[in-house]
Amino acid sequence: MLRVRNWVLPVLTGIAMLAVWSLGFLSHAPNRIVPGQPLPLWAVASPAQAVALAILAVGLLATAFLQSGRKTGLVTGSALFATLLLILAAAATGSVALANPDVPAARTSLGPAFWLILAALALAFVDLAQQAGLSTRARLLLAVVVFAPVVGMAMLGWFDALSLAREYRARSDVFAAALQRHVFLVAATALIAASLGVPLGIWATRHPRFRARLFAVLNIVQTVPSIALFGLMIGPLSSLAEAFPWLRTLGIAGIGTAPALIALVCYALLPLVRNTVTGLDAVPAATIDAALGSGMRPGQILLQVSLPLAFPVILAGLRVVIIQTIGLAVVAALIGAGGFGAFVFQGLGQNALDLVLLGVIPTILLALACDTAFSVLAANGEPQR
Repeated sequence: MLRVRNWVLPVLTGIAMLAVWSLGFLSHAPNRIVPGQPLPLWAVASPAQAVALAILAVGLLATAFLQSGRKTGLVTGSALFATLLLILAAAATGSVALANPDVPAARTSLGPAFWLILAALALAFVDLAQQAGLSTRARLLLAVVVFAPVVGMAMLGWFDALSLAREYRARSDVFAAALQRHVFLVAATALIAASLGVPLGIWATRHPRFRARLFAVLNIVQTVPSIALFGLMIGPLSSLAEAFPWLRTLGIAGIGTAPALIALVCYALLPLVRNTVTGLDAVPAATIDAALGSGMRPGQILLQVSLPLAFPVILAGLRVVIIQTIGLAVVAALIGAGGFGAFVFQGLGQNALDLVLLGVIPTILLALACDTAFSVLAANGEPQR
């Protein structure tokens, strides 16, 4: 009797098939203002692509009944990879077929079915990596193998007819500047927050009363909505810039980078302080006693014993800070900080979904890249067995 050995894959395949059946794979509109007409997958894909995708869907459902093992993992991974390439090829060929030189304002966008299939494939790859017990380095290699053809297809111009690619080409210089500003906001926030948060965490570890008051303040800051906190920075900094004009030469004003950095640092302090306190509290008392017995001074114990032992926990806090800041920096565009958020709010104001995606997709990829980098760093820091 057949028995389902992995429910994740058939559920994700079912979601993808339901999306194909009920939602548009591409959306075509004569211009940006008019709502697009949804087009199903079978209307834009070639017959060969449609048949291949149907066969792969049946194959993925069948693999759920197979015994878990290396061969099953290879077959499943190959099927998922082929499915990814086929839906990208279908989107590319479909957008080219819909392109009309006589209607230059026409827009062909990726529909909800495409994004749901892509999300299902991503979750299936994650589940496959977990089932196979892949190490962090192996998962990184898998991600490179998956993304490399996608990047290659984009560089070869396969997606040039899509509205998202057209939005990028029209703003390539602005996009590069937005990337630099976004990375600057994240890096500056992480550096300032680490410079403040780690010392505050060390001090809070040694002074319980200060710890209670500090966490009370930081917890209150976390409850303030990000838009409200960014807005609260405008008034005080504008007054300071008016009272002391030399502050304007340093870039301090009611809007721009300064208020954004202050707000982002305020949000970043709690994870760093909390993880610093947690890491230092977790240092075994016997280790501290042994260090004292060997003649080490308190400062030496802190720098040579406690902080190195607490470093993995502090690094985890920094990881949270960076991922959190990448997302919050999008909202900072509302007060003129720039970054990818500028595309998001411009797109919302112009009813241009692809312009919104031009800001959202790089933000997600940047967060994934940073998270992967921290995973690799944490894996390298683990003791070898």
